[in-house]
Amino acid sequence: MKYNEFVKLLKNDIGCTYLFTGAEEYLKEECLRLVKKRYIDKSLESLNYMTLDSRISTFDDLVNSCETLPFMSSKKVVVLTDISQFFDKEENNTQEVYNYLDNLGEHVCLILFDENNELKKTLKIYRYYKKLDRVVEFDKLRDSSINKWVEKEIIKYDKNISFANINYLIKHSSYYNKSVNTTLYDLENEIRKIVSFTKDKEISKEDIDTVMLKYIDNNIFDLLSSVNRGDIDSALSAFNEIYISNEPIPKILFMIIRQIRLMLSYRIYKEYNYLDNSIKSNLNIKDYEFSKISTQAKSYETRELEKIYNLLLSVDKKFKTSASNQKIDMEILITRLCKKIV
Repeated sequence: MKYNEFVKLLKNDIGCTYLFTGAEEYLKEECLRLVKKRYIDKSLESLNYMTLDSRISTFDDLVNSCETLPFMSSKKVVVLTDISQFFDKEENNTQEVYNYLDNLGEHVCLILFDENNELKKTLKIYRYYKKLDRVVEFDKLRDSSINKWVEKEIIKYDKNISFANINYLIKHSSYYNKSVNTTLYDLENEIRKIVSFTKDKEISKEDIDTVMLKYIDNNIFDLLSSVNRGDIDSALSAFNEIYISNEPIPKILFMIIRQIRLMLSYRIYKEYNYLDNSIKSNLNIKDYEFSKISTQAKSYETRELEKIYNLLLSVDKKFKTSASNQKIDMEILITRLCKKIV
């Protein structure tokens, strides 16, 4: 079932156990909050709400937590986190475990929480919950759901926004960009920046442009300017300024790749004697960004931009195909670019 179907179920008395899985951590956490709100009195939370870390918890720990009766409440809520690690252990895949899950008491709501969407759908535990129709999938929001979510977030800050500008904001947030793992947490961060910047009650397209370009692209331009000068300290400082603002590293890399691609395209168009107005139209970018792109592109040779672009793509491929410390990889990349080791 989808998360919104589960939310509807919460209006009544839900079943004893569910599996929360999927890529959208924000929605998982939100549903946990709703479950707590439905069943747990804040003053009794320490007695009726328990979280078990599967990295250090055993099946016996799980049983003990579930068997303890709730205090002055119809249900207690038990959350088992990092379940991919819990069910990777052979001792937690016995028939005894599944028999226990079959016979959970009505006094408990057990949530298996698949953090970071790591649980394989081929595992027995996933198939078990799927058969019960107790898997709650937290995928990226689509269509009207994401629009309603954005509108709701903006209303929280006592601001208004038109339907057209909601679509514009979503489109330019990279939320649906397959090259960047942008989540609702990232989108929430963007909205906070926009509402903080906007002086009027109504959020305009210009507000969105100004904040989203100013905050990310300006720092990317500063970073590339420092790279061109060979100023390692300034380049790393520009990178870390973006990083500490909670921008995901794959998104930072994506934005750098985009700028280099635009600069390379500008250089190639110029070599074919295109006028600036034609180049801007072909690149489909605004005056502000075009002025930055055209100015910086003149500081590079075409061949140099091609080498940088290929190096960036190789790092992007590494991020997508292997585990690594992405922050360190980015710092090494920036240092290489400053030293012209491409």
